[in-house]
Amino acid sequence: MSGLNLVIFIVQQMMSFSVPLLIVALGGLFAERSGIVNIALDGTMIIGAFTGIMFLHLFQNPEAASEQGMLLLALLVSAVTGVMVSLVHAYASINMKADQTISGTAINVFAPAISIFVARLVLGVQQVPFANHFAIDKVPVLGDIPVIGPMFFQKCYLTTYIGFLILAVAAVVLYKTRFGLRLRACGEHPQAADSVGINVYRMRYAGTLISGALAGIGGLVFVIPTSTNFNATVSGYGFLALAVLIFGQWKPGRILFAALFFGLMKTIAATYSVIPGLVALNIPSDIYKMIPYIATLVVLAFTARNSQAPRAEGIPYDKGER
Repeated sequence: MSGLNLVIFIVQQMMSFSVPLLIVALGGLFAERSGIVNIALDGTMIIGAFTGIMFLHLFQNPEAASEQGMLLLALLVSAVTGVMVSLVHAYASINMKADQTISGTAINVFAPAISIFVARLVLGVQQVPFANHFAIDKVPVLGDIPVIGPMFFQKCYLTTYIGFLILAVAAVVLYKTRFGLRLRACGEHPQAADSVGINVYRMRYAGTLISGALAGIGGLVFVIPTSTNFNATVSGYGFLALAVLIFGQWKPGRILFAALFFGLMKTIAATYSVIPGLVALNIPSDIYKMIPYIATLVVLAFTARNSQAPRAEGIPYDKGER
């Protein structure tokens, strides 16, 4: 593999790992900006991926050459499922004023169990297969651009572009709209927001439900480019997305760079065998598999102290308190 082809291959793999991290971290951003800690991102990803893949298994045409419309419908199914899961977390956190970490952890424990149970009940096995016909060979015009074309617009997935579209929309919504201003106010000083007529409960529900929708989408986006079946796991990506959120300082632009960084670490761990310099080091494969998680610990150790989380994050709001 030539040097240029190797770079193109690494960038394409990095996009496959980075985009789901980006989407799910942005989901966590909406919840935490409203004041709700969404530890349930991993579980929501699992259930969202499960329902999306099950939808594809049951309804897609295995003989079809390309099924981008079916992929969009599966993403919608995953988003709706994510909203339903996050509704439980929102009710527990907002109405019941339950500990948000415990509520999220309960969902994380429940998600793989219910996915395996339903898969075995419906299919008789816990792995849900699907026909992966979603790769785009070449985007017209853009795919012909030298270097950039093969890197970003050949052998690519629609989900990559959806991820960056979500990033742009999230940045505009949070910083250029009245809704975004109110959402951020509820995460910083809910009493002040309430005093000017903002319904804190409603805004926190909105942030948590958006978070669930994006986490559900992120679960399916994680599975599509990397597999042809789903086995009730997303490899801890929901927790890694939380690290991306913290490293990105709860800001969309920084979250993008954090997602790309962790995606690169994951790519090195997965493709070290085709990188000549790394192969020559004769390092055991298990060490490379540890790289993304070691990088997570190192980055958080140096950045967590200076992190600026929303002030009211994780604190239940009581309308009667001031």
